[in-house]
Amino acid sequence: MNSDFRIIIQRIEKYFTRRRDTEYYLQVVNDQYDETYNFFINIRPRNQRMHSIPLHTVENYRLSYLEKLINKIMEQYQFSITYDGFVGLRWPMNQELIQKRRHKDE
Repeated sequence: MNSDFRIIIQRIEKYFTRRRDTEYYLQVVNDQYDETYNFFINIRPRNQRMHSIPLHTVENYRLSYLEKLINKIMEQYQFSITYDGFVGLRWPMNQELIQKRRHKDE
């Protein structure tokens, strides 16, 4: 987990520039076909288009691993996180739904 965590944090630090009137949030995508989790940082300055920048692909395809990784990231950064491809799945530790309903682009 440490290598995935380090890579994601280093790339977040590179793109998280704390500009005024800019929205930053993370997106985690469940790629069921390749059995990977893809991390993106989405950056949207006010009145401009959103930029989605790939951060890292996690190849350890276990929800328990993903939950620990996200908790560790959230200790350092308090970003909002959107989840895609997780409809009906629950976190192993607290049994909360990860994604309640499909997004319109899924």
